[in-house]
Amino acid sequence: MPDSPLALRFLGPLSVTRDGRAVALPKSQKTYALLAYLAVTQRPHPRERLCRLLWDRTDDPRSALRWSLSKLRALDDDGVVRIRADRASVVLEPAGAKVDALAVRTALSGGIDGLSLDRLRELAGEFRGEFLDDLELPDCEEFQAWRVAMREEFRTLHQRVLDALVDRLQANPETALAPARELVRLAPEIESNRARLIELLARCGRREEAEEHYVLGRKQIDKSGVDRHELMAAWRAVQAGAARAERVPSAYSESARQQIRFCKSADGVRIAFASVGDGPPLVKTGNWMTHLEYDWKCPLWRHLARELSSEHRLIRYDKRGNGLSDWEVPTFTLEASMGDLEAVVDAARLERFALFGMSGGCRVAAAYTARHAERVSHLLLYGGAARGWKYWNESARAMRLGLQAVIREGWGRDVATFRQIFSTLFMPDASPEQMQWFNELQRVSTSPENAYRITDASGGGDVQAWLGAIRTPTLVMHASEDAMVPLEEGRRLATAIPHARFAVLDSRNHLLLDDEPAFARFMHEIRNFLVSDESPRERGKH
Repeated sequence: MPDSPLALRFLGPLSVTRDGRAVALPKSQKTYALLAYLAVTQRPHPRERLCRLLWDRTDDPRSALRWSLSKLRALDDDGVVRIRADRASVVLEPAGAKVDALAVRTALSGGIDGLSLDRLRELAGEFRGEFLDDLELPDCEEFQAWRVAMREEFRTLHQRVLDALVDRLQANPETALAPARELVRLAPEIESNRARLIELLARCGRREEAEEHYVLGRKQIDKSGVDRHELMAAWRAVQAGAARAERVPSAYSESARQQIRFCKSADGVRIAFASVGDGPPLVKTGNWMTHLEYDWKCPLWRHLARELSSEHRLIRYDKRGNGLSDWEVPTFTLEASMGDLEAVVDAARLERFALFGMSGGCRVAAAYTARHAERVSHLLLYGGAARGWKYWNESARAMRLGLQAVIREGWGRDVATFRQIFSTLFMPDASPEQMQWFNELQRVSTSPENAYRITDASGGGDVQAWLGAIRTPTLVMHASEDAMVPLEEGRRLATAIPHARFAVLDSRNHLLLDDEPAFARFMHEIRNFLVSDESPRERGKH
């Protein structure tokens, strides 16, 4: 049977598309679960079993099953019936549809040695995350157990593909870095994965990053109590210069010297911006508490700048009232911040670029994209909200009002109580060393008066009316237990942008730390998103 334009994707968030557009399915977690179970198991199932699997605790499980099956008829193409059900059993027949999980299984069933490098890359690209990583049914224990088993199966297959890619790409260490990093993200407990990454980083001239991975690896070993000495051997080779003898020229080591320039916003405020790295341009909007020079060596920001600039020309700037930009400014309104972004991209001579908004920079990035869709190829938003904190729920507003009082009294002071309040809100899992950096960042990034004015201004403003006009491919991410910006506000932001993808990161930190799994997932999502094609509607405009 010829291939169908229907695609079912389960390796990551569940996705059902036809000709690249989402298929209309009900927002029912159990309907999605039924689809995944039927598609991946590839065999008929008794109706009674499906009822027990997903609707055992409902009053009328057979009726619930019939309803879900009726909605899955949307998978049928002209003349092609995929859901076949009789009185006793149900089966899903792909009938030419692309099913990512089945494609990976089939490709690897005959072994991996016979697969070409291009095919391995294609298979690696099928993994957008863990199996069904956005589907949780805690009341359906049997389904959850199956999902866990499938997650382990496909995580193992993913590791096999990545492992083979790293082996095949040894002659080109810069290219091997991406799959090597992904291997460490997937299985940080496997010592050989991180040892191999350290060797590759050293060969590419990235000794500082190699050292950071050595430290992280030692922490992992201390936690597990198992030391195979592979990590130590790799680090000793770096120190002794054995890996340096094989070093290849690295564009990163040269481009890592950021260039700082200045431009003026429409109201005359001087804005400092920096450019670093090579590749497609990626602009990060300004947000509260940044300093272009200090950030580059600060462990709270440097890992983000390093990762984003490894494959892109990263342009970031200090928000007005912050860092190297003017501190004495007339206003901190959304329109003024929009003017700052417009001034930076014009001064950097960017025609089209990906745009990344973080925290308070999300509203600026979203509003700019709505106004200048022709210039933004991809929109990335993390830890933000569509409306200011003065519109949030009562407890979140009360927290922010209390924070305002603390800022007025203690900003930039070396006071343990003040630091503890901020650490609890911004990054409760930070180490004492990271908290010391955070304390210094408060002092150098802005004045007490500006800190108060910026956070007060951030409480107002609502860009929800703008968001419906955005047609740019959009990825919204949010930490699951973010105390600074509630998860519900991240959901509201994603819901208001048509076809935006929403990813929840398992973290309590508003500022993601370099050694937490959520940061690796964060970068994985960004890399996959930035290499994705624009939507058909966007491509038609250019």
